[in-house]
Amino acid sequence: MLSECVEHLDKQYAGKYEILVVDDGSKDDTAVYALELAAELELAPHVLRVVEFVKNRGKGGAVTHGIQFVRGKYAIFADADGASKFSDLDKLMQSIQKLDKREPDTIPAVAIGSRSHMVNTDAVVKRSFIRNFLMYALHTLVYVFGIRTIKDTQCGFKLFNKAAIAKIFPRMHTEGWIFDVEILILAINQGIPVDEVAISWHEVDGSKMVLARDSITMAVDLVVTRLAYIMGIY
Repeated sequence: MLSECVEHLDKQYAGKYEILVVDDGSKDDTAVYALELAAELELAPHVLRVVEFVKNRGKGGAVTHGIQFVRGKYAIFADADGASKFSDLDKLMQSIQKLDKREPDTIPAVAIGSRSHMVNTDAVVKRSFIRNFLMYALHTLVYVFGIRTIKDTQCGFKLFNKAAIAKIFPRMHTEGWIFDVEILILAINQGIPVDEVAISWHEVDGSKMVLARDSITMAVDLVVTRLAYIMGIY
């Protein structure tokens, strides 16, 4: 994923990008590997930075913490497994720049990758029954709890401009898998426009998610998070 990312960014945004790797307390020397790969790819100084946690905080905690360190006008977070193609960043950039009229410091805007157009393709149809059942159950809960204009809340490919980052991420509470939904709740509640953009995506084995257990945890977290906003606790 990192090599593909660098190749595309060099081609489209030469000299105008940075890569921030967040090591969420892993034990596989992710931080060391990232820095070694940066040297191998001959990246210029300060192009790649690594944030390393001592203890695991969860995907939401890692993204929320890391994205507040970005120095550019736009920031995208992407899963490291390569399920999405980094070349689709161009689609999201075109979308967000229409929303913020190229004023990322003052007009908040968000563009998110979406896999909803793939619902009837082999990528979804050939999934196990239980995986699809849990996916649709989560989508139903998300709809019931107020996010009704966005078809795919969980895609790990989301782009924010600087103004949106300042309004969303300092207010985040959720550090688990359901953090994507809280991001969108915060955007919607503050009137920040969110554009959903169809991207390429394929299933990648090796996820750390334990399907049944984490699906239940996500459902509980979603209910608790939404009620917290409704009751004014957050």
